Amino acid sequence: MSPCGRARRQTSRGAMAVLAWKFPRTRLPMGASALCVVVLCWLYIFPVYRLPNEKEIVQGVLQQGTAWRRNQTAARAFRKQMEDCCDPAHLFAMTKMNSPMGKSMWYDGEFLYSFTIDNSTYSLFPQATPFQLPLKKCAVVGNGGILKKSGCGRQIDEANFVMRCNLPPLSSEYTKDVGSKSHLVTANPSIIRQRFQNLLWSRKTFVDNMKIYNHSYIYMPAFSMKTGTEPSLRVYYTLSDVGANQTVLFANPNFLRSIGKFWKSRGIHAKRLSTGLFLVSAALGLCEEVAIYGFWPFSVNMHEQPISHHYYDNVLPFSGFHAMPEEFLQLWYLHKIGALRMQLDPCEDASLQPTS
Repeated sequence: MSPCGRARRQTSRGAMAVLAWKFPRTRLPMGASALCVVVLCWLYIFPVYRLPNEKEIVQGVLQQGTAWRRNQTAARAFRKQMEDCCDPAHLFAMTKMNSPMGKSMWYDGEFLYSFTIDNSTYSLFPQATPFQLPLKKCAVVGNGGILKKSGCGRQIDEANFVMRCNLPPLSSEYTKDVGSKSHLVTANPSIIRQRFQNLLWSRKTFVDNMKIYNHSYIYMPAFSMKTGTEPSLRVYYTLSDVGANQTVLFANPNFLRSIGKFWKSRGIHAKRLSTGLFLVSAALGLCEEVAIYGFWPFSVNMHEQPISHHYYDNVLPFSGFHAMPEEFLQLWYLHKIGALRMQLDPCEDASLQPTS
């Protein structure tokens, strides 16, 4: 080593010694270290930013107007994004092709639990996703109170494939607003627990309630949370035992996880996406045309008049679980660029609808 090199090295060591004397190295207590990790994780999941409030969002929609024109290029581009990130054509549901026997998979809603597909579970899966793809004209029907007196039932039923959320009521008092057709209906395990006592007692009420959905697929996140697996399996066996017209499909946890990551990267920060956004995401990847109804998570309608939370009741969701305004803004953007159509105005004048 040259004299200059030795001199630089000695100078560097001396500088480090001075820094170490002035700023002695300290070790954070274990609790403080853990707290730092928690804070960093929280800021990653829920970053600090300001979301427009309900009044500002409603005013913005009113100012922009609901006029819409389909943009085939935008629709194809977004479908390609869905295919690249999440592959709904192959991963929408658990099948024998994507979930072979012996495969280990993680619950998408829990960090600590995984499961292995055994022979009894494998036998419940269809060979492949049971849709003839691409689906043509799809309607995804949410349960927002904006559907009440909308007169959208006929328009919804004109779709080739109708998806609905969380076993909604479709009795005659609602059909003029929400239609009667169903091809796929989601059922959260929490609904099975709350409304049907986890099917541990009488199953007749549940079977009778399912008849309104005719030959629909019942789409369940059986492997999203560990607590949801048994209720979902009971639904499958209950409908199978009585020879019901409905067929249970289990959501693929890898698909749900990918959809969650996709929307998180676009600014939706919530503990979990809503069922409605999962369905719309799937529809955008499976269907050539998508129209959505009842996706309005606000307490006033387009005329700034108070409305109920759902078209059938005013039960509010748990706060802080979903980020409904954020989800709406993302869907509103897709409406404005023409990738999907969001129906917010009445489809028919309520005053002209026949009375029952």
